[in-house]
Amino acid sequence: MESVPFDVDFLTELTETSGVPGYEDRVRDLVVEELEDTVDRVRTDAMGNVVGTLEGDGDSDYSVAVAAHMDEIGFMVRHVRGGEDGPGFVELEALGGWDARVLKAQRVTIHTEDGDLPGVIGSPPPHTLDEKEREKTPEVEDAFVDVGLPYEELEERVSPGDLVTMEQTTERMGETITGKALDDRICLFAMLEAARRLADGDGPEATIHFCATVQEEVGLRGAKALGVDVDPNLAIALDVTVANDVPGFDDGEHVTDLGDGAAIKLKDGSVITSPKVHRRLKAVAEDEEIDYQLEILPAGGTDTAGFQNVAGAKPVGAISIPTRYLHTVTETAHVDDVAATIDLLEAFLASEDGGHEYTL
Repeated sequence: MESVPFDVDFLTELTETSGVPGYEDRVRDLVVEELEDTVDRVRTDAMGNVVGTLEGDGDSDYSVAVAAHMDEIGFMVRHVRGGEDGPGFVELEALGGWDARVLKAQRVTIHTEDGDLPGVIGSPPPHTLDEKEREKTPEVEDAFVDVGLPYEELEERVSPGDLVTMEQTTERMGETITGKALDDRICLFAMLEAARRLADGDGPEATIHFCATVQEEVGLRGAKALGVDVDPNLAIALDVTVANDVPGFDDGEHVTDLGDGAAIKLKDGSVITSPKVHRRLKAVAEDEEIDYQLEILPAGGTDTAGFQNVAGAKPVGAISIPTRYLHTVTETAHVDDVAATIDLLEAFLASEDGGHEYTL
């Protein structure tokens, strides 16, 4: 198996660390530590966004914001139920968009004030269900967590508001990386790697704000705040995107294909990227001989939209990493696409000097 041209150990640490919307603390600590060794200054805000600024070598005040979100989809404990002398179970409130079909029989971790507690999402044997129960469409609200404790002990250890994340390792699988929370830790990793390379090189002409955002999965909330606070001249977001290049989908439904390169976004459900920005991303990719593909995503939103108009009209673009099985614990991306995304982001930022005109 060929070696991977980036730090898989750090990527694994990012993806396996827990951090649901509004509670990105553990991931934020990793990001701050990494940026402090790379950029000129690092700050956090009241929401928990992180901004690492690399000062430009040029004479202008031109600045670019690059954003990738820290949060992963997860849950909050809604209720602890059970009866005296009986078993206890935990009911969940979703944080982010879950497909209930993928939840059953999964391992989870409940993050309590007294430490992490392992559990499983229960799934009754199919042969014990009647026909109506077998045909019922699963709902997230129906999911419950079994931690193997009596109700009275469970109630003492778990409280409403405790957080729940999926338990999964990150693994190299053939030419791919698979695990939980590649959305969006694999793009967070790409952003941090590009920042390190730029800092180790000659440095950018423009000032670059590397933004690790919060609460993307519940409405792009962190990016909207940063669009005002950072107020860049140009914003580039990084996120995963759909790769339906698997059995059951026609070619036109793939959106992207694993192994074909970084995806330059033209649109998603929240944004139409600025034409002059995505055209220049294409030009940079072609000049540097970086593999790329175009992304037209029919639904779903990204931090790109959070920067486009919250502080006046701004040019925006986005680079996406094609990923299969989004919003599951087996999200899967091709190592070559990750490498291409890092290369394209680095090359694009290195060539930004404030002289490119993006106004329509």
